Amino acid sequence: MLPFTVHPVGDCALLAGFTQRIAPEIGAAVAALNSCVLAAKLPGVTETVPAFASLLVVYDPLVTDYDTLAAALQGLRDADSADTAAGEGRLVTIPVCYGGDFGPDLPFVAKHAGLTEAEVIALHTGREYRIYMLGFLPGFPYLGGLDERLFTPRLNTPRTAIPAGAVGIGGEQTGIYPIASPGGWQLIGRTPRKLFDPESGALPYTAGDRIKFEPITAAEFAALAAKEGTA
Repeated sequence: MLPFTVHPVGDCALLAGFTQRIAPEIGAAVAALNSCVLAAKLPGVTETVPAFASLLVVYDPLVTDYDTLAAALQGLRDADSADTAAGEGRLVTIPVCYGGDFGPDLPFVAKHAGLTEAEVIALHTGREYRIYMLGFLPGFPYLGGLDERLFTPRLNTPRTAIPAGAVGIGGEQTGIYPIASPGGWQLIGRTPRKLFDPESGALPYTAGDRIKFEPITAAEFAALAAKEGTA
């Protein structure tokens, strides 16, 4: 596992920080450390929060302390089982209907890239994306691995309302809006899948998993939306 430093965060958390840059190998190392911490069931640990290049570990100070937990994390890093392969995660397929009313910014993204809309869709669906972290909204996945030809600046003026399931590009990343909200990313499509259930908090993915987008037709969108209850 890649080396990391550990720092206290208040009196009930610590932060394991890797080299501060967005890169596949660092994302894999964060996911691997998170997997190791969860599998070890360290006494007192109540929550873990993976991010782009760090892992926040929250603990109960009545059960454990910073020094004990910091030493335990370094021990996990040095263990033979601490392999970044543990951070591969699951592969989750997300069906997306691209363009039209589902993706009103697809023409702009294509023009900005000097590509056709079909080429943008082919590039966007042609690879797997690692979920580096969840944030901004409940279940919003920040995805790494976008083809650099699709890098597109955010909107100058964010929209006040974006529908749940909207798939967008913002700068060097792509992501999915799991619930309706304001937002400034370029919208290229929409998925009919229900990604966040506010009652249960359930999500079909977590940080460290991988996402693969699958193009579908408007008719397929309607059928899946009716089944998911997102129509």
